[in-house]
Amino acid sequence: MILGLDAATLLAFLGAGIILNLTPGADVMFATASGASGGPGAGIAAALGVSLGALFHTVLAALGVSALLAAVPAAFTFVKVAGALYLLFLAYKSWVAPPAMPGQGVTRLGRAVARGFVTNALNPKVALFILAFLPQFTRPETGNATLQMLLLGAGFAVTGFVITAGYGIAAGVAGARIARGRVMTRLSAVVFAALALRLLLGETPGRA
Repeated sequence: MILGLDAATLLAFLGAGIILNLTPGADVMFATASGASGGPGAGIAAALGVSLGALFHTVLAALGVSALLAAVPAAFTFVKVAGALYLLFLAYKSWVAPPAMPGQGVTRLGRAVARGFVTNALNPKVALFILAFLPQFTRPETGNATLQMLLLGAGFAVTGFVITAGYGIAAGVAGARIARGRVMTRLSAVVFAALALRLLLGETPGRA
């Protein structure tokens, strides 16, 4: 057992997490768009940022902050609007971005990690998902529930990174073969704008 979690529980959690991560969602769309516009490395970097965002939400859930977010619709709406505005900002930046120049690799990868993290951190839907998902596999009667949630969240982030990075790499390879220049960056801008719209149209907890 690890922190009170037996092997069967851990395997069930990892299996459920892998299935959920394989299903294309906002994280996959973000990494795919990043890979398409910046190459395989950018796709991997975006996936890393997204996974760090998942760890951030895991910590918030373990500390009870996410429960507060779910209980206060105004706070949820504020974070949701902030996240949508950030995605629209990324859409604008991608739309007007010039083609990649030699020597910008490290800078662009660091930027992709930061963007992935901020995008996920400002998505309250991720906070509510983790708040609902992780406790289903905790066993407070056999160990510290907070530590168990942190362990499960870390496992979910790792499997999510591997799978999401795979999508990002595939998009980067395909993007390099399909088109160069501004075509893929503008396609990515459309994806970022669509993600912003999707986030804004999501329901707010507490509303009928």
